[in-house]
Amino acid sequence: MKNIIKVLVCVLLASSCNDILDEAPDNRIEALDSPEKIAELLVGAYPDAAYVPFLEPMSDNAGDKGPSADTGIDFATTLNKRMYFWDDINDIDDDTPTNYWNRAYKAIAQANQALASIDALGGGTEFNILKGEALICRAYAHFMLVSIFSKAYNPSTASSDMGIPYVTKPETALLGKYERGSVENVYNQIQNDIETGLPLIKDNYNVPAFHFTQKAANAFASRFYLNKGEWQKVIDHSNNALGANATSVLRDWTNQYAPRTYSEQNYLYTSSTAEPANILLVSASSLYDRFHANARYQMNSAIASQLFFGRNISGRFWSFGIYGSSDLFYNIPKFQEYFKVTNQAAGTGNTFVSYVLLSTDEVLLNRAEAYAMLGQLDNATDDINRSLSVKSENYDPATDALTALDIATIYQGFPPSIYTPFYTIPTGSLPFVAAILDIKQTIFYNDGLRWFDIKRHNMELTHTDVLGNSYKLPKADNRRQIQIPEAAQSFGIAPNPR
Repeated sequence: MKNIIKVLVCVLLASSCNDILDEAPDNRIEALDSPEKIAELLVGAYPDAAYVPFLEPMSDNAGDKGPSADTGIDFATTLNKRMYFWDDINDIDDDTPTNYWNRAYKAIAQANQALASIDALGGGTEFNILKGEALICRAYAHFMLVSIFSKAYNPSTASSDMGIPYVTKPETALLGKYERGSVENVYNQIQNDIETGLPLIKDNYNVPAFHFTQKAANAFASRFYLNKGEWQKVIDHSNNALGANATSVLRDWTNQYAPRTYSEQNYLYTSSTAEPANILLVSASSLYDRFHANARYQMNSAIASQLFFGRNISGRFWSFGIYGSSDLFYNIPKFQEYFKVTNQAAGTGNTFVSYVLLSTDEVLLNRAEAYAMLGQLDNATDDINRSLSVKSENYDPATDALTALDIATIYQGFPPSIYTPFYTIPTGSLPFVAAILDIKQTIFYNDGLRWFDIKRHNMELTHTDVLGNSYKLPKADNRRQIQIPEAAQSFGIAPNPR
């Protein structure tokens, strides 16, 4: 079974799937014979795997703490080191790229089975909500896969850049044949699923934060169109996700986190009820909460000073504190582990960690960047101020709110060569894009989002070790595409060039 689950085409046979998927293909439609059963199936249509553990060390959010740092977990030590140096890794443990690939395609399989069952039952109004959720789930999982395992979207090269297999039908054969297609093809199909599915989404879930509600679907669309450079669509979907009073739904570091204990902050950060900023969450099989603080290639003194210890552009200090007695353990509270006991006598079980997949904070800054790119600099400034107002100590809007001129002055002379996406950033917009990306790097530290901005803006990276050796990841380097898992390659899926 472990060999089978490695392979894209066999995800339906994974033991963690809903029991209904153990049915033979011809029996599944008969078994999935009600909206309730299809809704149950869609609970598993979200990738229940972590990408943060392998994307953070690849980014400029990580530095070398030195050989005294130790995760205490062999696979985690290997993963952390290899990703810091942008090496290929083929381990299948939780928290690895291979595990994310497998779990994402398992989620896609369940979405496709739901869609097939809906069609077989004749569809109709009572199934529209489920169809909408299934389409958005399928789009999201494919989007994350293409964002991780392929090149960043570029309309000039997308028709020739290798994408990932876009799977739209349930499996009827043990070993099917799949081709990667192009990034352009993958993006077109994602967009089609978003445009078809989003109007069908309704907010009728018992625990909305674990499903694609209208807010979550619009938040995902905001991120998708940001990657395509379709700025007005980013603004429109962001507006739908944020509502009329955006500030009220942001993560309030100043008033809600700073006064709380470490464990209380951990709980609140991924709370499905107490934190309005959390639009979409996932509970993933993961050990990251046990090793992120003491991993060697993570937050060291230099990273902490750059991101957290200094004043932000409002002139205030960030209000989310750094914990840890030294840079060997520097971390900020963002993760809540849940241990599910499977054998009480033996004390064994499975470890889960909750992750934030989509948040209002991200959506707000997506909108700010879109405003900047359209030359709506006052609107971009307003969103920057909204973000800083709930992330900064002793923030006073009367004295600390920035003007567009302030931002232009702070980032005067910013080198245009640092950010080189497929589109041209207007000279007047560059200071605002730079400000937004700087804010995002800090507030989304250890959320995994920095890597996607690095790819999207084609930023060069330099990692150093404690001996002073430097390692560069040049712009457009092929290592930005994480390698396709070996098991998938063995069944004909082309590897990424190296």
